[in-house]
Amino acid sequence: MKAFVDKDICIGCGACTGICPEIFDMDNDGLAVAKECDITADLEESTLEAQEGCPVSAISVK
Repeated sequence: MKAFVDKDICIGCGACTGICPEIFDMDNDGLAVAKECDITADLEESTLEAQEGCPVSAISVK
């Protein structure tokens, strides 16, 4: 699985980085980005929690 952030939707609230900093980070524009890595089994739950917690539904996990 990988996480993706739609930068056209992201508002830069930082909720995802607070929930799962191992997968999400903030870029220089103040918007969230998903790190270019596969989501390991131990991070699946927190990644999905970050997806659900995004107030504008900018995160997808595939």
